Amino acid sequence: MVTLIVATTSDPASVNPANALLAMPGWDPTPSLQWQDMKGFANGGVRVLLHNKSIIEEDDLDQSLERSHRRTCDVLPQGGKPGWAAPPNPRIGPWLRLLKKIAQDHNLVPEFEITLEATHHGPITDTPAMFLEIGSTDECWKRQDAAEVMALLVWEGLGLGGGAAVGNWNRDNDNKRVLLGIGGGHYAPRHMDIALKDGVWVGHLISGYSLPMEDPSQSKTETNAKDIGGTWKQAIKVAFEATQSAFPGGEILAHLDHKSFKSWQKNAITSFLEEQNITISKRDFF
Repeated sequence: MVTLIVATTSDPASVNPANALLAMPGWDPTPSLQWQDMKGFANGGVRVLLHNKSIIEEDDLDQSLERSHRRTCDVLPQGGKPGWAAPPNPRIGPWLRLLKKIAQDHNLVPEFEITLEATHHGPITDTPAMFLEIGSTDECWKRQDAAEVMALLVWEGLGLGGGAAVGNWNRDNDNKRVLLGIGGGHYAPRHMDIALKDGVWVGHLISGYSLPMEDPSQSKTETNAKDIGGTWKQAIKVAFEATQSAFPGGEILAHLDHKSFKSWQKNAITSFLEEQNITISKRDFF
């Protein structure tokens, strides 16, 4: 199994962590991919690709490269196009917690906030994927200490230094509970409170703006879910199914950011989740 890390040379937030990772021992050049204008490096079962295009537009790169895992150098699941979502990488939760530890050890906290973002962009890929990001100003993107922390996250997370890799899913894990976050904004503080708990796995996080809901009756109470238009049902169903595919044997639990919804929205979403046999859980159950 190959783990693929992709960085774009035109973006300092991407290439600086990649260069910091490549400065660590064990990397060897691989034949360039002329058809994509990429430079490649290998370290055991890990590959790094550097290219000059936008990563979020590199659809189906996993298929072009023999269906390898895809990663770039924050932590978030991937979307890609309306009504579709990539399988979330099971490492999201464990790596979020590892990132917080490494950042604290290197005195980046509290200057830098460790955050979890909702699913919101591509590229399209059929293999489990996630983004790792430094945000969110030019000054931050060029910070070498931040780049080195992100590189250490990948180095330790993949076990490149000889330690055990972090975040590999196994259906025999003692804790099989997987968070499916519903509601909230671009950043997901209430879902993140759960994700930071030891042993919690993280799937897709659907922000409120990804759940367009129309109330044709304009009634704010006693509204039946089937009467509410919009693509919110599809978004929830796709996110659940993608998360389920990434965690075979896992127990997918929906957590609602109740404060981000009006009562009629919350009632409709709750009703739909029950219809789909998707378990709703509170924070303390994770």
